Amino acid sequence: MALEIDLSGRVALVTGGSRGLGRADALTLARAGADVAIADIQLESDSGEQAERYGPLAQAARAQGFVYAEQTADQIRALGRRSLALRCDVTERAEVAETVRRVGEDLGPVGILVNNAATLDHLGQLSDQSPELWERDLRVNLTGAFNCAQAVWPGLVEHGWGRIVNMASVAGTLGGFGQASYSTTKAGVLGLTRTLALEGARNGITVNAIVPGVIGTEAFGFGNPEMNERMIRRTALRRAGDPQEVANAIAFLCSGLASYITGIELNVSGGIELFTF
Repeated sequence: MALEIDLSGRVALVTGGSRGLGRADALTLARAGADVAIADIQLESDSGEQAERYGPLAQAARAQGFVYAEQTADQIRALGRRSLALRCDVTERAEVAETVRRVGEDLGPVGILVNNAATLDHLGQLSDQSPELWERDLRVNLTGAFNCAQAVWPGLVEHGWGRIVNMASVAGTLGGFGQASYSTTKAGVLGLTRTLALEGARNGITVNAIVPGVIGTEAFGFGNPEMNERMIRRTALRRAGDPQEVANAIAFLCSGLASYITGIELNVSGGIELFTF
């Protein structure tokens, strides 16, 4: 019995796809046969104004050249698939709706949604958490996923097939010291995942969450080296994961091989949640 991931004829929308996990997800779905739209608040051709709105991580990414949305779309087209790179702020419902409309017009109806867009630059214990950044993180990490899911949902129901994969985090399952806003939003993503899985099941829609641990993205490189090393030592496999390892799991959940899997939180974490000594 041959086991293969074949997403030919499917159209995927990946948010936060300009770098890191989102970029790996987009390329992997394309290699599996899907046409892929990449949505991100930053494109290479932008003036840089968006980076100023979204904090130090986005600014650092632009300053160091870690914005690859249009380049990734070119790579996908070189694979023989169709692709778009679209500027989209997932907190703005009108922009999300326009993005879904553009994808439908240029590539076809969205069948696969990967909710990857997120912020991860608000660090501080409770007394130092900023109310403004708390609200921003809720809007981006949780409401953004809701906005995108709601925008594609009617099309998924109409076609009787759909795959939504939400990017959670071990911070949402274990908590994160100094990450009250981030861990809270990622725990919320898990609740959203289970609810959408229940509501979509009778319409051929599966909804699952990936729970990454320490992954060696550009954001990891911006982190505190001592803290990074502590997290790796806590991980059973004693290394950071590769973005490709997360993307492989996403491709599986979007494929026919995972047709009877819905509402799960799949740890791609190297065992960081295990008791390690």
